[in-house]
Amino acid sequence: MVSRTLTKFIKSLQLKKYRKLEQLFLVEGEKSVVEVLRSTFKVQQLFVTLEFQKQYQALLSANELTVVSERELASLGSFKSNNSALAVVKMAKQVGLNVDQGFSIALDSVNDPGNLGTIIRIADWYGIDKIIASKDTADLYNPKVISASKGSFTRVRVHYVDLKTYLQKLDMPIYGAFISGESIHDVKFEESGVIVMGNESQGISDEVNGCISKRISIPKFGGAESLNVGVATAVICDNLKRSLT
Repeated sequence: MVSRTLTKFIKSLQLKKYRKLEQLFLVEGEKSVVEVLRSTFKVQQLFVTLEFQKQYQALLSANELTVVSERELASLGSFKSNNSALAVVKMAKQVGLNVDQGFSIALDSVNDPGNLGTIIRIADWYGIDKIIASKDTADLYNPKVISASKGSFTRVRVHYVDLKTYLQKLDMPIYGAFISGESIHDVKFEESGVIVMGNESQGISDEVNGCISKRISIPKFGGAESLNVGVATAVICDNLKRSLT
């Protein structure tokens, strides 16, 4: 049985200020916990159901764990139900990214945690392992981001910066996603560069707009006013990869 003190501590990690203070975050659910156990992240505490323990015995052999009921597991985290596992994980140290080769994604004030998690998953799908995020972009270690990324956070590095200053120093094409711009069906992408995606409601900010070397857009054929930033990222990444093959 998990003590009240430990339960309170684990639940506190749902809040950014406590995650930052402790340098710890939560990973919930079978898929995400298995991914983090197979990664270079250090798992500090692990809570699992008996079924999860039996299924992943070999993977768990080197980890300290506590077997709990599904009810206890759900009470610890943010999921309404959890029949597998929850891990308390040490944050990775932020180090600079080398974006000189290949493509990376830059996020300008993407506030929604679900969108950030989805974009991380999309980047992973298309083989992009670097995301440059403005400091006011959603927190990577928010439980909703971790959940939406489905384990892709273990392979895609997210680096928080003053985005305008960072982009100004780059000597490569910087493509910005706008409602109006050159159709992504016609864009001839270079071998390396940065794709900038803007805020969910405001798009790319004026200050970051000044760093854009090419405005690109997704052609519109129907009546929708706009696309979700995650969906738009996927469409652009798909066209980018097709253009480079």
